[in-house]
Amino acid sequence: MLQKEGTEDRGIERGRVKDTLTCNKWRGMRLFFGPHGWPLAMALVLGVVVGQKLPTRDEGLFQMQIRDKTLFHDNSVIPDGAEISGYLFRDTPKSRYYFVVEEDNTPLSVTVTPCDAPLEWTLTLQELPEEASGEASGEPEPLEQQKHQQMTVDEGTELFSYKGNDVESYVAASTPSGLYQLELLSTEKDSNFKVYATTTPESDQPYPELPYDPRVDVTSLGRTTVTLAWKPTPTGILMGQPVQYCVVVNKEHNFKSLCAAEAKISVDDAFMAAPKPGRDFSLFDFAHFGFVPSDNDFNKDRGLTSNKISRSFTVKPKASDIQKLCIGNKNIYTVSDLKPDTQYYFDVFAVNTATNTSTAYVGTFARTKEEARQKTLELKDGKVSDVFIKRKGSKFMRFAPVSSHQRVTLFVHACLDSVQVQVRRDGKLLLSQNVEGVRQFLLRGKPKGKYLIRMRGSRKGASTLKVLATTKPSNKQPFPSLPEDTRIKAFDKLRTCSSATVAWLGTQDRNKYCVYKKEVAENYGEEQRRREQNQCAGPETRRKSEKVLCKYFHSPNLQKAVTTETITGLEPGKTYLLDVYVVGHSGHSVKYQSKLVKTRKYC
Repeated sequence: MLQKEGTEDRGIERGRVKDTLTCNKWRGMRLFFGPHGWPLAMALVLGVVVGQKLPTRDEGLFQMQIRDKTLFHDNSVIPDGAEISGYLFRDTPKSRYYFVVEEDNTPLSVTVTPCDAPLEWTLTLQELPEEASGEASGEPEPLEQQKHQQMTVDEGTELFSYKGNDVESYVAASTPSGLYQLELLSTEKDSNFKVYATTTPESDQPYPELPYDPRVDVTSLGRTTVTLAWKPTPTGILMGQPVQYCVVVNKEHNFKSLCAAEAKISVDDAFMAAPKPGRDFSLFDFAHFGFVPSDNDFNKDRGLTSNKISRSFTVKPKASDIQKLCIGNKNIYTVSDLKPDTQYYFDVFAVNTATNTSTAYVGTFARTKEEARQKTLELKDGKVSDVFIKRKGSKFMRFAPVSSHQRVTLFVHACLDSVQVQVRRDGKLLLSQNVEGVRQFLLRGKPKGKYLIRMRGSRKGASTLKVLATTKPSNKQPFPSLPEDTRIKAFDKLRTCSSATVAWLGTQDRNKYCVYKKEVAENYGEEQRRREQNQCAGPETRRKSEKVLCKYFHSPNLQKAVTTETITGLEPGKTYLLDVYVVGHSGHSVKYQSKLVKTRKYC
């Protein structure tokens, strides 16, 4: 590599340049170093280039050299016919890239692809000095002569300039020989970019060609799916080059290049340094693990640093925010798992898998359809409603009390699988819970308040519910009042070969309790009980032979509202399913959680 000003033996370095340019047989472009205008090195290179006839490119050697990372890594050489990637720091001096066109009337194409942010770039032609040493003898040139040559290089002719984030190209059918310089600047933020240059644009064709109609069409639109279609690229069909399509989906905007989309997907981890011993984690560390950082000043000024430069770290967008899907050579694709009533942006890129270059189709956008508006069931004060919900379905209910009220009692009885209950009052969320079996909720009332209740079914299967909303006192409700705990307790020490003793909680209201028993198989389990039994089915569905007794019970003191019962007439070593039903004043009943008991085999 060439050194900056202050190199001890410039003669030796100039000799090395000669050897490099002689061995590396390039046809249209030559290697030049010094991204920010190193004056002495540039003068040395110019002295060699003008003084000798450069050979044409050996294609085999060229292909080998452009794959040599040691030759093309982190320098300012633009090889002929290969795309290079670079990185710009915001508001730093312009990065410069060089190449030489040896012969007049040479075709030239230069393409710059911004990735993260808009770029400013300029292409200039620097006239080569007419007087220069042609032998590269190794003797250092006078400093004044070097300065004069550098001044000649800087006074170039501007050929093209652009500012923006589009993929832009400079194309000329005939260009003069000379030193070409590409300057790039990023003013908004640190940014990736790509550059492709060639002196044989007609034969190279590095980027997949777009069809005559490059638009992406939306052919089908659903609540969670969007089907896209586009015309295939001629590069894959006519030219036989390996091409695949990549679809990018996001909620923000369309992308003009694939590298712009990839930069959005994956944040550069090069600036992530491990925390030093004794140092707290950064904001990103907390966000990465799902914690929301506080808004106080404790977490301020926590930029992540590398060994060269300090940069603030941008939290990686969620996986659901942007998706990249490469689908092979299909030109029809259905994007699924989208959210209803949401606008998405869709981009399609044709990618040459051999060179990894890509071309963007004209992207599109679409809003998914709204969820089907369901009929809202109006709940009447104090009336029980039967509700059926499909598997993973939802039902909406509305309760609007006519009179002013201090509280609302919501009674939910999940007959089969559990359901999710969500209640809003005038748009404000009051509760969101899963309900299995019987639950009673007390909601604080509000004058003229309107309640929207949403029930969401289980993923396992359909759900059957009984729902009651009322502002009336508990003693006038059709459903019986229930304790917080509806389990049945069995006393193991009181088990005998022919009896079992159980207990359950009551309330302050006088209710009727009926006990039923049923003999079941020894391997009868809780999961089987849930599948087979409808919790909303009342005692009227039971056989008369299964009935044990009915009794009334209440207690003014809730601490003492517990009752026990001994069930007799059982057989030794048998398993029984015990149920307790509490019956309300209007005949509606609720079953406590069933209990399995087994009598002793030997007494």
